[in-house]
Amino acid sequence: MIPFSVLDLAPINQGGNARQSFQNTLTLAQHAESWGYHRYWLAEHHGMPGIASAATAVLIGHVAGGTSTIRVGAGGIMLPNHSPLVIAEQFGTLESLYPGRIDLGLGRAPGSDPVTARALRRDLATDPEAFPSDVLELMDYFAGNADSGVRAVPGAGLSVPIWILGSSLFGAHVAATLGLPYAFASHFAPAQMMAAIATYRSKFRPSAQLAQPYVMLGYNVFAADTDQAAADLSTSLQQAFVNLRRGRPAPLPPPQPGYRDQLEPAAQALLDQVLSCSAVGSPDTVRRQMADFIERTGADELMITSQVYDPGARLRSYEITAQVRASLDTGN
Repeated sequence: MIPFSVLDLAPINQGGNARQSFQNTLTLAQHAESWGYHRYWLAEHHGMPGIASAATAVLIGHVAGGTSTIRVGAGGIMLPNHSPLVIAEQFGTLESLYPGRIDLGLGRAPGSDPVTARALRRDLATDPEAFPSDVLELMDYFAGNADSGVRAVPGAGLSVPIWILGSSLFGAHVAATLGLPYAFASHFAPAQMMAAIATYRSKFRPSAQLAQPYVMLGYNVFAADTDQAAADLSTSLQQAFVNLRRGRPAPLPPPQPGYRDQLEPAAQALLDQVLSCSAVGSPDTVRRQMADFIERTGADELMITSQVYDPGARLRSYEITAQVRASLDTGN
C-alpha cells in the first residue's frame, strides 16, 4: 500500500494561541511517527489568525528535533516570498541538523492575502511566472553550481529532496519538466486534480532526483468511532473554509453540527467540492472512501490533513487513519 503522510497547518483554535498550537503539532508528530506515517509536512501561511506555521523552517526544526525517524518538511515554502539563497541556507541548516530527514516542497502562491503578500515580497516587481527559474536557482545552490559565485553555507553539496506543489496545471508542467515529485493540493482545490495528474505523468522527464513520476495528493480525513461523530468534526474545517473564502479568516472554530445545511446553495456547492477529496466517517466508512480515492487517482502517496478542533479528537482521527492504512495493506 502507498505511504500515508501528515500535512499540519498548525491550527490555532478559537480561544487558543500559537504556543498551544506548537505543542499540539509536536504531540501529533510524535504520535504520527509511532503510527508509521512517512512524512510530516508544515505549510507556509501568513496573516491568518487560524494558522501558526508562518515561520515554517523554524517549526520544521521544532518537529524534527522532537522526533527521530519520520521525514519532516515543507508543504510548502512559497518561493516567491523568499530569496532562493535564504531557503537554501535554511534547509541546508535543517539537513545538517537532521540528515536524511528533510524535504523541501515549493509553491508559487503567496500563502496570504494580497496586502500581506506585498509586505512579504523581496521585490515588489517579482513575477510569479519566474517561479521555475527561482526553483532552478535554488537547486543550483544545493548543487554548489551557482554561476554568480555565491555559495549557500550550509546548503551547497547537501541532498535535500525538492518537490513542486500545485493546485493547477502550472505546477504539473514545472514538476514534469524538471523531473521532480509533484504534490497536488486536492484537499482544498480539487477541481483540476485529474487533469494535473495526467499532465504531470504524460510530460514527465527523468532527472537525477527522480526516474519516474511520483504524485502525492492532499486528502482530508475526519475519522471517529461513528459516522455522525466524524461528520460533526468536519464542520470546523467547513466553517474555516467558508470564512476564508468570504475574506474573514479566523481561528479554527469548534464543531457546529449541521453547519452545511445552514448555508446558501453556492456555499454548499463550494464545500461539496472540497469534501469530494475527503473521507468522513467511522473506520469502515473511511476505509471505503480512501480505497476508492486511491484507485481512482492512482496516487503514489497520500498527504493526510485533519483540521479538527479538539486536539484529542485530531489524534484519534490520525490514529484511525493509520489503522485504515494497515487494513488496506492486509486487505482486511
